[in-house]
Amino acid sequence: MNRIFALLLGIFAYCTAHAQVEVVSLAKLEAVLSSSTDTVHVINFWATWCKPCIEELPYFEEAHSFYASSNVRILLVSLDMSSELERTLLPFIKKRKLQSEIVLLNEPDPNAWIDKIEPNWTGSLPATIIFNGTSKKRLFFERQITKEELFSTIQQMKE
Repeated sequence: MNRIFALLLGIFAYCTAHAQVEVVSLAKLEAVLSSSTDTVHVINFWATWCKPCIEELPYFEEAHSFYASSNVRILLVSLDMSSELERTLLPFIKKRKLQSEIVLLNEPDPNAWIDKIEPNWTGSLPATIIFNGTSKKRLFFERQITKEELFSTIQQMKE
């Protein structure tokens, strides 16, 4: 009986963690980037192997909590390889208790899609786009963002 309980608990934990990460294509991400709603979108491109990405993740988590009841959407786009979802990404998310919306971009050739996301992006990580679909305000950061920059930019986009 204990083995069955342990197995069911393990399956539940796996399914819960797996449900946190949707594997998406560029088309799905482009739909978010072309949003025309009065929502401030914060889209952060990161990877589990990127030290500056990991260092700034707590800022996005804090923003996610702070703006939970407002029209601000935080989206963390993992650029880890899709084959690493189970072995690396899900354990990383669980260990750090990440609560923001997380997707895994499954596009094998970065040279084919980076310019479609942001023409000025060289491809280095971390990278963050913050925009308001209604006002057409948009800022791009191709570097680690500070907590102050993140929060002040979100406030600017809300105005």
